Amino acid sequence: MDDEPDITLTFSIALEDNRFVVNAFNDPLRALSSFKHGLYALALIDIKMPKMDGFELYREIRKLDDKVKVCFMTAFDIQKEDIKAAIPTPKEEKSTILRKPIKLEDLVSGVKAELQN
Repeated sequence: MDDEPDITLTFSIALEDNRFVVNAFNDPLRALSSFKHGLYALALIDIKMPKMDGFELYREIRKLDDKVKVCFMTAFDIQKEDIKAAIPTPKEEKSTILRKPIKLEDLVSGVKAELQN
């Protein structure tokens, strides 16, 4: 989930080339309305988005599926403490934060690492 179509397209292609099944969204409200319990292993969420920030989207997704793993993305200076303040649960203290811009191989390895946790 990223509000920039070029980013979601590039990330989708890179992940699909590495045998991941991807559903990409540029609108957090559309992503939320399409989200189904048990369908996803991982939600890759940009923190800064219009309409609903990534933390808000995350909290809404958690209401639907408390097992989906989360990997946050940002081009801004966000620390794990910021995540803990926005989502104060022990499970998310370990959430991966991918920094944009990101090399595609780093994106793929970050997603693989999060799925193995």
